[in-house]
Amino acid sequence: MNLQQSPDSSGRGLLLLSLLLLALLTAVALLTRPLTPVDETRYVSAAWEMWLRGDFLVPFKNGEPYSHKPPFMFWMFHAGWALFGVNDWWPRLVLPLFSAGALVLTFLLARRLWPQHAGLGGQAALILASALLWILFSTTVMFDVMLAFWVLVGMHGVLAASDGKRRGFVLLGIAIGMGVLTKGPVILLNLLPITVLAPWWNPGLRWRRWFGGVLLAVLLGAAIALMWAIPAGMAGGEAYRNAIFWGQTADRMVESFAHRRPFWWYLPLLPLLLFPWFVWPGLWKALAHHRRAGLDRGTRFCLAWMLPVFVAFSFISGKQPHYLVPLFPAFALLTARVLADRSSSRVGLPALLAMALGVALMLAASGQIAALHDQVAALPPVWPGALLVLLALAAWVAGRRGFAPVLNLALLGVATLVLVQLAATRSIDPIYDIKPMAQAIRQVQAEGRPVANAARYHAQYQFLGRLEAPLVELQGAELTRWLAAHPEAYVVIYLKDTQNLDAISARHKQAYRGGAAVLVTAQAAVRLLPAHVE
Repeated sequence: MNLQQSPDSSGRGLLLLSLLLLALLTAVALLTRPLTPVDETRYVSAAWEMWLRGDFLVPFKNGEPYSHKPPFMFWMFHAGWALFGVNDWWPRLVLPLFSAGALVLTFLLARRLWPQHAGLGGQAALILASALLWILFSTTVMFDVMLAFWVLVGMHGVLAASDGKRRGFVLLGIAIGMGVLTKGPVILLNLLPITVLAPWWNPGLRWRRWFGGVLLAVLLGAAIALMWAIPAGMAGGEAYRNAIFWGQTADRMVESFAHRRPFWWYLPLLPLLLFPWFVWPGLWKALAHHRRAGLDRGTRFCLAWMLPVFVAFSFISGKQPHYLVPLFPAFALLTARVLADRSSSRVGLPALLAMALGVALMLAASGQIAALHDQVAALPPVWPGALLVLLALAAWVAGRRGFAPVLNLALLGVATLVLVQLAATRSIDPIYDIKPMAQAIRQVQAEGRPVANAARYHAQYQFLGRLEAPLVELQGAELTRWLAAHPEAYVVIYLKDTQNLDAISARHKQAYRGGAAVLVTAQAAVRLLPAHVE
């Protein structure tokens, strides 16, 4: 059975299914994961400080202008807070909403690339909605899925412009501008290579008109970004102005080429990041068949979008898995297209790997894995691992009986991440749920006492505690002097050794990222600092 034989020839049913799966994944993330330090809590705290100050131009972190990220995602948080009041759940819905928009744009892009294959859009959306890294970052407060949304807007503009429609360049310019406001100039790395390669994937373009239009689009994007950057730079002061116009870009370029990770670093991660699709032999067989049959315009478009950017990120030494997220729609489109010609229904290897993961979860639940590492953390429940084993077995049987492979693998991919999250809940909450500490800090500040953070502070407590005053960020001898001058103060201290945690007298104490965090008086801090601080 092939998905092309489905009565849903338009693909709308599969698009709806992909949106429903995204809704399920969002609900599971809300129920199983708190806002985690340091990234998620930092970004929501920056939006909270803007909201608290009534300043929607300059992001702030712990009372200081925050130049590391542009403000668009923070504005989206503000929009929801204006409608629903300040709450914890709205910032966690913004990224799933943009992910849903990206699924719709992927669906529509497939229809533009391959109008003769009407059902490919639904398949591409379903493939995208079930790729592991896309799932994870669709439900995480990070910038990359939002950036991918603007990349997709730009790709629609590129296609429209290649068809001779001038409004395509306008759409490309809007995507560039909004991408800069979302995550900075990296949007250019995602959008410009495909415009340079346009003569390859779309022969017959008038070069002068094409590249002139691209230049105008870049200028339009720059104008959109400057509409925020100029007034923000004037309002934020000289240091902030220098950072957003030059400092951050220069620093990141230097850091990115500091040879921290080898060029091949992404390659061994791809089977995990793109699970279950990358490990499915049926995809590679279909791709080889499609290559022998000849690449069409849409396939060339996807390759021109995906490969140059992947190569560029591979040679930039500052690597993170989520940098690749904006390339996932191209992978989903390409996968849907090559499977339209030829695909095997058997899904043995992905099912086997999911089954092995299920067995590992069951071993973790039995305590055998923790015993190997002398860990005493809360054990996960047994049932998610057992259910994953059964579902992987069902996927394998269904594949052998000819069940549609795209639907089969998509359900397997979504089920895998859902069950892993459900299994990990007991371990995640004690380590990453820092809301109790944030609320304890708020109580201390309400008493009129200052609070210091005895480490680099990422503003992780500001939003969760609704703090209205910054924490004093101090380390080393500077902290010791400050404690002597502020005997009434409290200090958040981070401990490596948690064996004697019960013996420490503290206003609040909890597990924190493999160690512990304690909120103690200045006098107690003086006794703790030499022996225990990270």
